[in-house]
Amino acid sequence: MAKHPIQTDSNGNKFRIKHLKEKQTDDAKLGHLRTHYSDHPSRALSPQKLAEILIGAEQGNIIAQCELAEDMEEKDGHVFAELQKRRRALLGVDWKIVPPRNASASEVKDADMLQELLEDLTFLDDVIFDMSDGILKGFSNQEITWQQQSGIWLPSNIEFKDPSWFMTHPAQQPGQNRNELRLRNNSFEGEALQPFGWISHCHKTKSGYLARSGLARVLAWPYLFKNYSVRDLAEFLEIYGLPLRLGKYPTGSSQDEKNTLLNAVMSIGHNAGGIIPKGMEIDFQEAAKGTQQPFEYMVGLMEKTMSKAILGGTLTSQADGKSSTNALGNVHNEVRQELRDSDLKQIANTTTRDLVFPLYYLNGKSYQHPSRAPRFEFDITEAEDLKSFSDSLPSLVDIGFKIPARWAHEKLQIPEPQKDELVLMRAAASVNNTDAKPKTEAPKKNAALKGLARIVALKAKSDKALNEDTADLFTHQLADGFSPILQDFNNEIEALISEATSLESLQEELNAMDLSIDEASEVLQLALVASELGGMADIEDGE
Repeated sequence: MAKHPIQTDSNGNKFRIKHLKEKQTDDAKLGHLRTHYSDHPSRALSPQKLAEILIGAEQGNIIAQCELAEDMEEKDGHVFAELQKRRRALLGVDWKIVPPRNASASEVKDADMLQELLEDLTFLDDVIFDMSDGILKGFSNQEITWQQQSGIWLPSNIEFKDPSWFMTHPAQQPGQNRNELRLRNNSFEGEALQPFGWISHCHKTKSGYLARSGLARVLAWPYLFKNYSVRDLAEFLEIYGLPLRLGKYPTGSSQDEKNTLLNAVMSIGHNAGGIIPKGMEIDFQEAAKGTQQPFEYMVGLMEKTMSKAILGGTLTSQADGKSSTNALGNVHNEVRQELRDSDLKQIANTTTRDLVFPLYYLNGKSYQHPSRAPRFEFDITEAEDLKSFSDSLPSLVDIGFKIPARWAHEKLQIPEPQKDELVLMRAAASVNNTDAKPKTEAPKKNAALKGLARIVALKAKSDKALNEDTADLFTHQLADGFSPILQDFNNEIEALISEATSLESLQEELNAMDLSIDEASEVLQLALVASELGGMADIEDGE
């Protein structure tokens, strides 16, 4: 175990290492939290009741608001589905432990050690998913259970705790933080969370106090209005197509007789029969008319509002066949990608503070100060297109661009090889048919032709002195360059003709031939260069 002179967390709060194995919520004073059950405030929810819940949360009582958020996620399938898209998108993203800037060898070694420790945590994905619960409620708390194995401190379990267990600090004195989360211990200010004992994630979907930062407050009103529309639609469908039943009772009928007639009127539509006292009548008026479209419109409008609040758009979740296009869908998906990256950055900051730093403090040998602690980072960079990079980079290098290899590795998300690590190499060309006649060696031929381009200006003068025309010289050189290439083509075609069994098979073999003109093109380009240089030599002679 690492020994440090002052035992403090990243916020400067003092603690004793020997208390790490003790869970704060095991205290008998907090036993009432384990027997707390939800009041389900969504029952009989009205605008007045919702306003009271939201105002109470602003004043420090966040229980009802958190329980309403739970009800919305459970009862509304659309809210659940959209939240799952946003939360599940955070899983499976690669992450790494990054050492501090200008890290020493020991700091790099500690960062590698932390990487291995976290990779071995089988429940890390669950921790990240539970932290994302703060997107809806504004915060998420998980309690860490520590254990020591072979001198190394490790979390044996990280348990999600119900949001109703917590309260915000009343902050009635200077220096107190209204956004600080504390355990409800039946006191006015609550109990502070134990250092190194919690992953306390506060998620900012909007600016403001903690109680107002979650999506629950944004989704509560569309949820309420949608429920009204769904209830009204159910009532409409219950009476749709049924005639209006009108009961008539004689003057002077008693209240019991009136109730008997009313029950008969209400039940006759479903039971198709009933009895009433003599002298009373039931008239059937015109059947109930109307359409479900106003209710469906209201429900759809509220669901679109929810989708915009959760995912930043609607085209990644719903398609109406009218406004939905591929281009707009891609734009909305980019907005959704930005939300994912923002969520990951916030979760990475909390993970660095509440999980990586404690592991580093307790086990690292290079610890000096919290500012030198390694960082937990998600890899949210998108890999560039390999084909476009492979086409453009060689050209840029050829014209003088100095491109660091590390930059190219990062852009393409290709890791740099470690020491003695095997790397991919270009395979040497192999000849499958050992009987085939080997082709002329292209490198030697091209080198000779390039030499022609360099010395042709001088060679032209000597050739003219021997009464040979410069144009004839170029013609001969070009013919010499093309002859091996054309001969290779002829040999391949002759081999196909001699082995062909029919005209149809020969045609198939010719179609399958790969007659590359790259070598011929290079020879012709070099010949043009040589001709231009020869012309320059003639001009110099004329001068």
